[in-house]
Amino acid sequence: MSVDLAALHFLRPWWLLLILPGVLLPLLWLRRLDLRRQLNGIIAPHLVEHLMITPKDPHRLRPVHVLGATLVLSALAAAGPTWEQDTPDFLDDRAPLIVAVDLSPSMDADDVPPSRLAAARHTLHDLVMRRGGARTGLIAYAGSAHLVLPATEDPGLLDTFIQALATDLMSKPGKDALGVIDQALKLLEAENTPGTLVLLTDGADASQFDAIGKRPTGTQLQVLVLAVGSQSTGPLRTAQGMPRLDAAGRPVQGDFDAQGLKGLAKAASAPLGSLSLNDDDLDWIELHAQRHFKAASADAGQVHWKDAGYWLCWPLLLLVLFSVRRGWQVNWLPGLIVALLLGMPAGPARAGALADAFFTADQQGRWAYEHGYYPQAAAHFHDPYWKGVAAYQAADFEAALASLGKLDTAPAWFYQGNSYVRLFKFAQAKAAYRQALRLQPDFAEAKANLALAEALLKDYEDQQQAGTPDEKADKVVEDQTPTAGGQQQQQKTPQAASDQLWLNNLTTSPAQFLKRKFSIQDAAQQQAAQGAP
Repeated sequence: MSVDLAALHFLRPWWLLLILPGVLLPLLWLRRLDLRRQLNGIIAPHLVEHLMITPKDPHRLRPVHVLGATLVLSALAAAGPTWEQDTPDFLDDRAPLIVAVDLSPSMDADDVPPSRLAAARHTLHDLVMRRGGARTGLIAYAGSAHLVLPATEDPGLLDTFIQALATDLMSKPGKDALGVIDQALKLLEAENTPGTLVLLTDGADASQFDAIGKRPTGTQLQVLVLAVGSQSTGPLRTAQGMPRLDAAGRPVQGDFDAQGLKGLAKAASAPLGSLSLNDDDLDWIELHAQRHFKAASADAGQVHWKDAGYWLCWPLLLLVLFSVRRGWQVNWLPGLIVALLLGMPAGPARAGALADAFFTADQQGRWAYEHGYYPQAAAHFHDPYWKGVAAYQAADFEAALASLGKLDTAPAWFYQGNSYVRLFKFAQAKAAYRQALRLQPDFAEAKANLALAEALLKDYEDQQQAGTPDEKADKVVEDQTPTAGGQQQQQKTPQAASDQLWLNNLTTSPAQFLKRKFSIQDAAQQQAAQGAP
């Protein structure tokens, strides 16, 4: 194992201060046993040499020397000596990815069987399943761009909405790649991490190229363009064989816009790839995403170094074992430990005496939470936010509302909204999500769940007006609030066996939900544009 001295440094240098007592203790011990110094001023110096009888000591190594060496080695190990950069595997899994699918009518062309859109859906299915729990978001666009799902770690939920994508979900014609890039930048700003946007499309709007080139992508956002299609197919046709018409009554063409894709890639400084029948396109996407994430993390100073301090644990262990030999002791050390233990304030007596001796109630609650014991976690937590979150994960939504209601923070309001949805109180859920967005306007998860609550409320009202029985279908809200450990939680309750079961039982299908959501957002944007000065 070679050491690059030029790159040698310590990850936790403050631990090096422990070297001082390791060096001073043997020196102070020698000073204390220096008989000449003790007799100085008592006996004349010229007589001391003749009066002193120094016994021969066969043991030159004393406990204080072992103690000093132990402190020095412990300081070096705890300081984390390192000289080599590390690229751990978890960086690959953490690389965020946002996929944007073109839903313009030209994606129904069948030059890539069975259609361009179907091939894109198949590719995305393989991609999200390959990435597993890595964070992936979904955007759909045509003449306008819409967030389908913010970055989530649930591939099953993501694939459900991917398979629901269809060209008839969009009412506004066009290819708004600029809007997609703006949506992706907002998502990554909320995530506070660099990421990659993949545009799956068969063409582009050349009028947007100048504006796309001015967007601040660079380190924060990498854009990839994945071309879907291979040749000109002429006018698109409906299932009855009639040509499909656009808003102006003209036949919709399925031509593959190769020049437009090249212009889009150039404007966005994006690599240009193409859909393939094997896994080459998936490897291409993942390779670029991982490289960008690592490079952006390095530019931001997030370089990981290999901690070599653990190698010192072996000589440290030998020193500790050597110090327990018979007759070796440091008399003041047990007394100091006893004094520290006696001086610690006593906490309230609880059932787990051993756990209480080392962990606070909130620490015990966090351990239970991390291991999935949510009822026990809710009982241990004193912090109202974590107590409410644990109660929410334990499906005790009333308790969650009672605890979270004491707080006025965006995450607390978000979980209150989720709890209200679980209790089928959609109006209260909408109000809670709006409060979360008032405190944190860029809360992407709250925006997504607000749209979901509005769709659920509308669906419930439609059923009531139609006179259908009041049956509560299994429902689930995607809980995407990051925990303190950086991970997201998505739990299932007795009311919801899974997200797929909810989507199957709900009257509003994923496609209907998306179509309604896109329509509402388009109307809101149009109204805002008309009201703007």
